[in-house]
Amino acid sequence: MNEGMKCGLWFLGGVALGVLGAVAVSKGKLDFKPLATDLLSRGMDVKDALLSKVESIKEDVEDLTAEARLAAEKRKTASETSEA
Repeated sequence: MNEGMKCGLWFLGGVALGVLGAVAVSKGKLDFKPLATDLLSRGMDVKDALLSKVESIKEDVEDLTAEARLAAEKRKTASETSEA
């Protein structure tokens, strides 16, 4: 089988699956509300976890920046003292 034939078969499979899903939803056999609710709640949990991790990283970077500024000021003060 060549690549074009494989892509065509995947496309047809996707279309068939979409048609089956549409038929099942239209007949009321599938209830997506609980699934969608669970999916959204898990997405919100992931978002909250990521935001807390980003906040933690942000605080670490701010601490490093403050320490670097302090070290630079100490070096500057030491060089001014040694020149005088």
